[in-house]
Amino acid sequence: MNAAFPDTIVAIATPRGRGGIGVLRLSGPQAGAVAERIVGALPEPRHFALRRFRDAEGNTIDHGLVLRFAAPHSFTGEDVIELHAHGGPVLLDCLLQAACAAGARIARPGEFSERAFLNGRLDLTQAEAIADLIDAESRGALHAAARALEGEFSKRVNELVEGLIALRADLEAALDFADEDVPWIDGERLAARIAALRQRLGQLQAQAAQGRRLREGLTVAIAGRPNVGKSTLLNQLAGADAAIVSPMAGTTRDLLREHVLLDGMPLTLIDTAGLRETAEPIEREGVRRARAALEKADLVLFVADDVAGLTAEDETLLASLPGATPTLIVYNKCDLSGRPPAWLGARDGREVLRLCAASGAGLERLREALKRHAGFSGAAEGAFSARRRHLEALGRAATMLHRAQEIAAGANPELVAEELRLAQQAFDEITGRFTSEDLLGRIFAGFCIGK
Repeated sequence: MNAAFPDTIVAIATPRGRGGIGVLRLSGPQAGAVAERIVGALPEPRHFALRRFRDAEGNTIDHGLVLRFAAPHSFTGEDVIELHAHGGPVLLDCLLQAACAAGARIARPGEFSERAFLNGRLDLTQAEAIADLIDAESRGALHAAARALEGEFSKRVNELVEGLIALRADLEAALDFADEDVPWIDGERLAARIAALRQRLGQLQAQAAQGRRLREGLTVAIAGRPNVGKSTLLNQLAGADAAIVSPMAGTTRDLLREHVLLDGMPLTLIDTAGLRETAEPIEREGVRRARAALEKADLVLFVADDVAGLTAEDETLLASLPGATPTLIVYNKCDLSGRPPAWLGARDGREVLRLCAASGAGLERLREALKRHAGFSGAAEGAFSARRRHLEALGRAATMLHRAQEIAAGANPELVAEELRLAQQAFDEITGRFTSEDLLGRIFAGFCIGK
């Protein structure tokens, strides 16, 4: 892929505010000409030079360093110029105005990375990894983004695509020579090759899912009847008095969100209003919002009172929880029941544990359960940064391969070929071989300006 852009873009590439250094970045066919009007003679490519920076009227703005990258050996694949000045906001704005007066236009968010992608300098997963690298909130997320930027995710996807292409080529050849005796078209052998691809894809999905959790984290909604200790549990996991704790029922009216790191894994905790029927309008709205949050959560912590056990009301609430969302049952207040913190096995497919949120006794078991539900490994070895769209594309590919394997058993090669084609299209959406302008617009709009 290679694109020729007629215009030259410019942006302040360092964060807004005062600092020792501020960088202005130019990219495009006229980057050199624009920079010459500001700094005069340009240095050799990949060499710094000290220059005086001037505005359109010739007034001195600053003294700083100029760095030039000649196309195609630059981040964007175009001529790129960087002006390294002192990091004052007014000073950098003056430089930006001087560049625009000389013929550049202000870049859109992510436009430098978009040009790098369109010019074949990066594939789409690598371009997205740049934003993930900048936004990383933990060391694990940082390392995962770096692996994706180095092309680890793309490599794994491309290996699957190559295997898929080889399979499609053999199948298409067999279809073209259907009158010949081609033993390979045997349904059992075809299904076996597809099964091998599915196994490799399953491993990739698991790694991508962990990468997404490192990037986005796990959303955990804390639910249950009023006064069972939901807010106390939130405060213990957050390590702060984020929620008001009171013996009065109905204290929590709105959703309360806390973002914490659990051994490097981002975790969003949502304390919800106690689930019960109520005529009070504000509390009723809180219950409605609580149920909406439960629908979107990755995991529900259902808190019950260990003294009372699971009441009939608890049973009704458990039955009303979203069926697709995993639920962990937490018996709280074991200090009052006199029972020790412990794992209590499983109940209807849901893990059950007992703890005391007030003292923190048994909380380590809960933390381990949260990490286990997230499929999180503290080392995060082999993980790479991934996004929801990547997982959705991998899921579509998995569905197509599953269908292809089922059809192959019935020896219908034409339908198998179509499912394999759709699976390859899903893979190509990840790296950007097959994409749309709308998708690119959504992806790069989330980048910071100057990147």
